[in-house]
Amino acid sequence: MNGAHDMGGMHGFGPVTPEADEPVFHADWEGRVLALDLAMRATGEWNGDAARFARESEPPASYLSKSYYQIWLAGLERLLLEHGLVSDAELASGRSLTPARPLARRLGAEAVARDRGRAGTSRRDAPRSARFAVGDRVRTRNLNPHTHTRLPRYVRGRAGSVVSVRGCHVFPDSSAHGHGEDPQWLYTVAFDGAELWGPDAQRATTVSVDAFEPYLEPLG
Repeated sequence: MNGAHDMGGMHGFGPVTPEADEPVFHADWEGRVLALDLAMRATGEWNGDAARFARESEPPASYLSKSYYQIWLAGLERLLLEHGLVSDAELASGRSLTPARPLARRLGAEAVARDRGRAGTSRRDAPRSARFAVGDRVRTRNLNPHTHTRLPRYVRGRAGSVVSVRGCHVFPDSSAHGHGEDPQWLYTVAFDGAELWGPDAQRATTVSVDAFEPYLEPLG
């Protein structure tokens, strides 16, 4: 979708200024939001791609006025409402007003200790051979879906070269909406700055983007 989150290549947001010795969380509530988000994903009600889409769906004015974890909280609240796990009245009051709906799974304290540090993987067995190889010239499709996509707006319809084949992975565009994993090949594609931003681009600039196979068409 074309939302406020897709800021790549846009002017007017100022420089990126890293915070020296930045803490993991700037306030205790941020850690609680992350914990709640991970605990709810562990129930199986939704996955990480759906959580990302929920955050992206925040209205632009609201999205741009929120901090990082405020956006995470807004996405979590959206999913809880959509799945019938809370009501608007409960969010407003900050407490339960009706009996909780049973969940298929829950994340207990013992599971947190056991699974801490384990990283899941999106890599899957390939259902078919890769369409592209390193060195191939490709063009990204000009996509403007209303649903989730990982193809940045500023590279759509642009020509580049495949510089790496990353294997086959869960396709977020499908996974985010409960339509299955639909594994797709993933490539790193390099774009010349002038291809993306025209003659005013900084000289010798190259931008690399990880792009799934359905985003790409052969060039030439």
